[in-house]
Amino acid sequence: MVLEYALYRGDVLLKIGTATELAAFKKVKRKTILFYATPSYRKRTSDKSLRTIKLLEEVEGSD
Repeated sequence: MVLEYALYRGDVLLKIGTATELAAFKKVKRKTILFYATPSYRKRTSDKSLRTIKLLEEVEGSD
């Protein structure tokens, strides 16, 4: 299972991909991309800062 993330700056979607792909896109470490999703990062920054949102995977057969 590969986890995908969405990278936003404010309300603008920059890119969707794995943490590794987003890190290459922004030229930062993978753990930096994961840090953008933490509550502590959100508290330290404004709403216009970079944000990483973990995308939920749809599970087949669950109604």
